[in-house]
Amino acid sequence: MNDENDWYGPDAATFGDRLAGAREAAGMTQAHLARRLGVKKSTIAAWENDLSEPRANRLSMMAGMINVSIMWLLTGEGDGMDAPVEAGENAPDLAGIVSELRSIRGEMRASAERAARLEKRVRMMLEAE
Repeated sequence: MNDENDWYGPDAATFGDRLAGAREAAGMTQAHLARRLGVKKSTIAAWENDLSEPRANRLSMMAGMINVSIMWLLTGEGDGMDAPVEAGENAPDLAGIVSELRSIRGEMRASAERAARLEKRVRMMLEAE
């Protein structure tokens, strides 16, 4: 792993980001990985979009197939991939866009958690009536 640019580290990437990057680096499509793991393509998409997570047995199989460690997939630490190579003039612009997207994703996650707490309060109030 490239320590200078912690592209796939825990603060910069999610499990889904690391899975998608490693899958692409291994030259596999979502459909190909799904077939090899015995799951649906939509399951791989959900994992990569951080909507769900694989069970331990699938995680272990998948790590071997895409040539990274389980720990790297989960945390970004350990045997995994180096950061992608900068792509010329557009790299600074793309890095800024990726950074903004990550920020938006964090804000959305926080808003979803806030909405869930409010929904829980409303349900408790309705049940109390």
